[in-house]
Amino acid sequence: MEWGTLLSTRRSRPGRNLSGRSSDLRSEFEKDYHRIIGSASFRRLQDKTQVFPLDQSDFIRTRLTHSLEVSSFGKSLGQNIGEHILTHRPDSGFTPQMKEDVCHILQCAGLIHDIGNPPFGHFGESAIRDWFLRNLGSLKFEGKSVEGLLTRQMKEDFYHFEGNAQALRLVTKLHYLVDEHGMNLTYALLNTVIKYPVSSVGIDLSTGNIKDKKMGYYYADKEIFEEISAATGAKGSRHPLTYILEAADDLAYKTADIEDAFVKGCFSYHMLLRELETLDGDGLAKRFDAAGKLRQLYDRGVSQGVKSPESYAIKNWIVRVQAILIGCITSGFTSNYDAIMDGEYKHDLFHGTDGEGLMELLGDVAYRYVFSSDMIYRQEVSEAVILDFLMDKLVQAVLYYDTGREQTPLDKRIVSVISDNYRMAYRTQAEGKSEAEKLYLRLLLVTDYVCGMTDSYAKRLYQELRGII
Repeated sequence: MEWGTLLSTRRSRPGRNLSGRSSDLRSEFEKDYHRIIGSASFRRLQDKTQVFPLDQSDFIRTRLTHSLEVSSFGKSLGQNIGEHILTHRPDSGFTPQMKEDVCHILQCAGLIHDIGNPPFGHFGESAIRDWFLRNLGSLKFEGKSVEGLLTRQMKEDFYHFEGNAQALRLVTKLHYLVDEHGMNLTYALLNTVIKYPVSSVGIDLSTGNIKDKKMGYYYADKEIFEEISAATGAKGSRHPLTYILEAADDLAYKTADIEDAFVKGCFSYHMLLRELETLDGDGLAKRFDAAGKLRQLYDRGVSQGVKSPESYAIKNWIVRVQAILIGCITSGFTSNYDAIMDGEYKHDLFHGTDGEGLMELLGDVAYRYVFSSDMIYRQEVSEAVILDFLMDKLVQAVLYYDTGREQTPLDKRIVSVISDNYRMAYRTQAEGKSEAEKLYLRLLLVTDYVCGMTDSYAKRLYQELRGII
């Protein structure tokens, strides 16, 4: 792969040819930024769960604030890594303008990397997957098994339902503002947000390659995926900037989860200190004593008479840790540069760096103290009830939509609830397709609609359909 092709400015719908000199001096990637910021899909992230659903606190992060943090980290990493390439690899064809482009692409990619996620965070993804695993086999269409009518890849798309694949679908097809091309973003940006450049039938955990862990696109979006991948020269490999985006995401949520969990009372300063003291003396500990720095900040808070030295210590510690880990990510990319550019690197950017142990510890702490807590489990039970009910009603309603067969009055009313944008996108994609493909697209119409819901809207729609006033 080479940078001149990787940073493709091509779009699905070419720009208009304007006569005369344009007064718009923005680069193509800066234009992407403004398209994203102005979109309803991006705004809806303010009411989608990061960790704590429907939280009333102004402090706790949402998908929107998380995405802004990832965007910021991504841009900073682009500056660091771009400067390293310019300085140490002058024969790479990488130019100062490309460094600026990389920064803008990563800034945009951070904003949309979670834009396809359903309500209620990662649990929402699991709930949708589980619904299809439990129900697709028993669904009937004109007396025949729906599962039997769909091809293997169509079925696997639902069994491995994935917010990453939904993000690509949303920005390329469902954001129906002007036409069927969605936000019509640049292919370099689109390729960056495709974390897993394989289909649902290409998932293979045995390879040990991070790109094969999950699916990155649906059968319905195969054509646009292949077009993007060919235009950038990635051709089925991970785009190099995807590694940076993923590292920015990991850095943002693993450090933020600690801060949010402390504020929510999931663990205390002393509990975190004990966890950090278990880190061994290898790697990062040689130049950064994580536990020692936390104690030092606590003592400083006490000496300065702050109201909560525990809060002071943890919040300031996180800022320092983030700076250290940005350096680790930069090292992870630059030290594996050739393998990444050859499409052969199999790991994340923390792998083998000094920060790997600390990142694993932070993830483990969040899992044990937060994601496995009674508070989260209770919330997830409620969320599962909401999503299961909505999936039951919506899937039943769309089975005979657009088939010529008369729907029940109730099914007609439920279909009418689905956004006009999503129904218009369905009709565009279904034109000329076989009956099996149309059935598949109607099921996708449901997941499209559910994924577009905010947490509050999903709860409100559930209450309305259940007659809960």
